[in-house]
Amino acid sequence: MAEPIAAMCDELIKAVNVMMDAASSQRYRLEALKFCEEFKEKCPFCVPCGLQLAEKSQPAVVRHFGLQIIEHVIKFRWNDMPQNEKVQLKNCAMELLSNGTHSILEEESHIKDALSRIVVEMIKREWPQHWPDMLKELEALTNLGEAQTELVMLILLRLAEDVITFQTLPSQRRKDIQQTLTQNMDSIFAFLLAILQQNVDEYRRLKRNLSQELKARAHCRVGVATLNTLAGYIDWVALMHITQDQCRLMEILCLLLSETELQLEAAECLLIAVSRKGKLEDRKPLMVLFDDVAMHYILSAAQSTEGGVLVERHYTFLKRLCQVLCALASQLCALVGSDIDVEVPGNLNKFVEAFLAFTTHASQFLRSSTQLTWGMLFRHELLSKHPVIVEVTSKYMRATMTNFVKTGFPSRNDSLSCQYSRVDFDSDEDFNAFFNSFRAQQGEVVRIACRIIPLEAFQIAGEWLQYQIKTPIEVGPNICESKTAEGLCSILSPSVVQWDAMTFFMESIVGQLFKNVETEKLPVDQGFELLQAVLNYETRDPLILSCVLTNVSSLFPFATYKPHLVPQVLAKLFTSITFEVVEESKAPRTRAVKNVRRHACSSIIKMCRDYPQFILPCFDMLYTHVKKLFSNELLLTQMEKCALMEALVLISNQFKDYAKQKAFLEELMAPVVLRWQSEEMHQILMDPMSFLSFVGADQVLKDPNVEDQTGINRSRISFCVYTILGVVKRARWPADVEEAKAGGFVAGYTPGGGPIYRNPCTPQVQALLPNLLAIIRTHNSLFLSENVARLSETFARSYDVMDVEKNVVLGLPQPVLDNYDSPVYKTSLERMQGFFCTLYDNCFHILGNAGPSLHQDFYSIEGLAQQLTSAALVHLDHVPDHRLRSMLHILSHQLVISCPQEYYDSLLCPLLAPLFAYLLQVSDSEEEEACHVENQVTQEMLEEQLVRLVTREVLDLLSESSPPLHPTPPEMMVESSQATAAPPSYATDELTELGKCLIRHEDIYMTLLTISFNCLSWRDTGNCHRTASLVCWTLLRQVVGASLLPEAVTWFYASVLKGLQMHGQHEGCGAALTQLAFLIYEALRSRYPELKTVMTRIPNIQLEALDQFDQKLQAGPPQKAGERKRKEQFKKLIAGTVGKPLGEQFRKEVHIRNLPSLYKKVKPEVTRDLLDSESNTLTLLFSTEQNDV
Repeated sequence: MAEPIAAMCDELIKAVNVMMDAASSQRYRLEALKFCEEFKEKCPFCVPCGLQLAEKSQPAVVRHFGLQIIEHVIKFRWNDMPQNEKVQLKNCAMELLSNGTHSILEEESHIKDALSRIVVEMIKREWPQHWPDMLKELEALTNLGEAQTELVMLILLRLAEDVITFQTLPSQRRKDIQQTLTQNMDSIFAFLLAILQQNVDEYRRLKRNLSQELKARAHCRVGVATLNTLAGYIDWVALMHITQDQCRLMEILCLLLSETELQLEAAECLLIAVSRKGKLEDRKPLMVLFDDVAMHYILSAAQSTEGGVLVERHYTFLKRLCQVLCALASQLCALVGSDIDVEVPGNLNKFVEAFLAFTTHASQFLRSSTQLTWGMLFRHELLSKHPVIVEVTSKYMRATMTNFVKTGFPSRNDSLSCQYSRVDFDSDEDFNAFFNSFRAQQGEVVRIACRIIPLEAFQIAGEWLQYQIKTPIEVGPNICESKTAEGLCSILSPSVVQWDAMTFFMESIVGQLFKNVETEKLPVDQGFELLQAVLNYETRDPLILSCVLTNVSSLFPFATYKPHLVPQVLAKLFTSITFEVVEESKAPRTRAVKNVRRHACSSIIKMCRDYPQFILPCFDMLYTHVKKLFSNELLLTQMEKCALMEALVLISNQFKDYAKQKAFLEELMAPVVLRWQSEEMHQILMDPMSFLSFVGADQVLKDPNVEDQTGINRSRISFCVYTILGVVKRARWPADVEEAKAGGFVAGYTPGGGPIYRNPCTPQVQALLPNLLAIIRTHNSLFLSENVARLSETFARSYDVMDVEKNVVLGLPQPVLDNYDSPVYKTSLERMQGFFCTLYDNCFHILGNAGPSLHQDFYSIEGLAQQLTSAALVHLDHVPDHRLRSMLHILSHQLVISCPQEYYDSLLCPLLAPLFAYLLQVSDSEEEEACHVENQVTQEMLEEQLVRLVTREVLDLLSESSPPLHPTPPEMMVESSQATAAPPSYATDELTELGKCLIRHEDIYMTLLTISFNCLSWRDTGNCHRTASLVCWTLLRQVVGASLLPEAVTWFYASVLKGLQMHGQHEGCGAALTQLAFLIYEALRSRYPELKTVMTRIPNIQLEALDQFDQKLQAGPPQKAGERKRKEQFKKLIAGTVGKPLGEQFRKEVHIRNLPSLYKKVKPEVTRDLLDSESNTLTLLFSTEQNDV
């Protein structure tokens, strides 16, 4: 026997060396791997060979393989092994723990891990029933030395992870082991704390003696292992074990925060303990961490420095400690002010001092980690009024001034934050995305803090603004040559980052100032002074000017108290609208210049929207200036012109005079109406070939970087569409009914007495609508093959997804440092792509806004449904997904929602019927195509993601078209449907009026049902979950009581099972789909025996269990107590349909047998005796033979 084993071991050693040798060829490595795997599966000598290979005289890689062999035997052969072999293998494993390892500092960590896995696998199969003394044996091992003690800690940790965290064993075995652990938790915790205390004391004693360094390190290693093991138990044991002996564990952990080698593990234990949830009274002892000693150690650790050099382990410790303070603050907020008698700690000042140390740390990540907690403290009803919190709020504001400054890019060295960012972020793009999120989060906390000290916060912001105005602009060293000559800043120039931070700070505070301070207490004079200073500030740097404009917009509310400032504000903005760095330059504008001009336009629109009554006196001046700008066609872009027109329309809403506003809109739109309604434009918009020629898409350009001559034609079409959209969006009647009546905006009244308003822009928009529908129809026709063939070579890719849109779809970040300083050169192709994209979207936005804006005047247009269908839905089978998505999004979120009920039958049903029919036709084919795109990886990802987004838009449209009035949880549906023994009947009162309207049309209703059940197997878990939980049953239950075709019923049910096969492994989807399948089977099984036939085809289904379930189902509805049991039985029946995740599809299953349960619940038999005694008593009570009293 020994010779074959020795020979086999030699072969295995050779195979392992071949596999691990970097010089081995792939062929030899695969052959060696195959040999080893076949050995583990088939060889009868696995145990002796594994033990021989695991001897500590072997190399580490061989020993590890030997231990793997033993683990494999335990996992896959244990159930078939005789009892004596199990005992022998267990004894061999314990011998390996005792004598089979090197010293604790020499032994490889993967060997220790493999050894612990072997023991844990045996524990999972035999403890406690067949191995009752396991804990005592492990405790005895700790007396053999540090190496054995560390192994015991690893075993206890892995056992907790497998049983509690990962739950990698059957439920019955898990319950047995967990309950036994819980019963022995007092002794386990006492054992762990004793080991920790003993080894920490020895480490502290020996580390001072250099001759005992190795011994000290060994004790330290045991201490680390013990802390890691404690971390695995603290998360789930009863809180009493953590807080017993006056929170001795917490005290030890706090003391260890001062030990460099143990502080990280101690902080992780603290974090888990302080993060525990549960009853408030159980968490009250955690407030011991606010005591003097604990807070002293926490504060000292928080304020510890690294001598200017980043030590990664210490930095990780600071992250954990920061999380500890966050969790401690969360417990404090939960306990203070609750029913539990907890007062504000006396050491709260030390706590906030320690916490503030993290907010002011050089690491941007640590700063961001404190924000949610600051917000929680500032929002707390009691703590926010405490003097300590009020005082620290001011310090927080000052710290935020620094934190708002964007510094710390990993690629740079201009800040202390940079070295930390190199640890936390892989690239500048990652850092930039993080910082933008961090700044937004911090801005929200500043707004909350401003409620506590609004006036002081505004004073801080004002001082910062005054300082920036007085400080000379510092360009900085890292600028490009083009800017050096002009003296302009780059996006990372010191002045720009300071101005940007200050601007965001001011913006966050001013809004809260007006909300939280009474009008008479507002610092109007200070605000007026700041606004005047900003208006007087002059700069030719576009990046600085953009910040200046934001401050003007933020401080504008103060101008409402000083109306004479309004013209100065408008003058400042109008100057910026035509801003140029170099006057009359023919070069394209830089991105920074474009942003300034757009910023000025947006600011004017915002002021006209929010403060129209204050802008109204300046209307004539504003209108005159706009007309002057419009006189030069090249002075403004089409978007800038439309922005100014929107501002004028917003102010015109303040006329509150229908005739006057109508006359103004006619005058304003006269150029657009003239051009849009011309015969020439009509012919161009009606004919795809003429349209392509007019916009220049059929021309060949030799130099793609030179703008083509037809660009002016595209800009004029864009201007017309932009103008129509702006007027439709902004023109409105007065919100006050009386003002609307007086102004002539009320055209009549509904039968219910409500006013019917008329929009002053209605005549113009109605006149322009035919050509708008014509361009939509023509645009859809452009995707026909004959029209695609008309595109020139230069513009052949005009209909492709734009790069910017592609990045958004794929979730790719934009470049971190946009080239603000260089001119924005666009190729002719990019201009053409942008034209087609924005034109298509804006046309549908006009249709979407026309309903809410024109209301009855739009919906009552004769033949509107036919016009929309013949324009928007023509040639849909040729429209690409990225265009289809826009159309669906606008339809679902604007047109459908805003449509009045009286137009459902005349407009929505004729419009949605062909649309739903088309979506049903193409949805499945698109899903299949997305999986078989044979192209570049990026293109494949793009196509699949576009299909996913389109299907989500389909579901949104579906949800809007037939939403339940009150979305009913599946459990509620089951209970309501089983309230009586009669066959369940489902009324339509849970649907909105639109839903009721749609289901009255059989073709629309069946299409909706088919799309909904198709959604269940689309490759999108979000879609599946929403459809299964909200849509499918809501629609299907409307016809449950009707006569359905058996084929339809089986298809619905099979669609749910198909969804389970694809998405059942995801917990949320699995629960929703299982519930849906249960509802269908329960409601329809009695009338459709075909459903049972479908069930019999489920893999591994137990037919006897299915028959029993059917019998119970036909017996009638159970009591509420039995409902849950019935659902569990059904879940087990259909378990075979649930697909496995890809990572588990080829994994060999591990089977762990259940042992006789130690904790069986004994049913009390007292009940029968009690009933019997009660019945006897009742008999005696009503007996005719009563004793004399």
